Amino acid sequence: MKKIILFATAIMMAGCGFLKNSTTTNNTGATTQATTTTQTANTAVSAGQGAGTALQALYAQYKADGNKYNYKNMQNIINTMSLVSNCEGLKENYKDKTYLKEFGKGMVASSLGLVTQNNVETVTNSLVEMVKNSETVKNAQTQTTQAVQNAANQAQNTANQAASYANTAAQYAGALSTLLGAFGGK
Repeated sequence: MKKIILFATAIMMAGCGFLKNSTTTNNTGATTQATTTTQTANTAVSAGQGAGTALQALYAQYKADGNKYNYKNMQNIINTMSLVSNCEGLKENYKDKTYLKEFGKGMVASSLGLVTQNNVETVTNSLVEMVKNSETVKNAQTQTTQAVQNAANQAQNTANQAASYANTAAQYAGALSTLLGAFGGK
């Protein structure tokens, strides 16, 4: 029951936008091009910082769990949701070299040495592939909203949704395990 309450709390936080970085910008014309470019760069750096922090936390837990991604660990679920939310902009901007560069800068700055200048491109490309070919971000947002509504209506439905989220996290286990294993023995 304690895990269900923690899980519902994490879902509510995600649903309320605590884990989400906005990737939208306003571009009203040629005169605002510089401002828009700066906003986009700032958004990319901020998203990269969030992703780097989540990756570092996931990697620390991965090592603590014997080089395994434990998709049943509540903190891993929260960090995975944070990583996915912060990577949302990659899905739209995966061809934008400036966005990718700024996103990478944010990851290098926040990952406590896990993401470096030497591996930032590989890490970014792995994250792009993880989000580009999936509907994960939309599914996570939809499932989060649904889970919060169900928790208010019925405790048993919340337990069922928690199992659904564990399955979603399990889908990431392979990709994250490969990515986290690429960092070697740091």
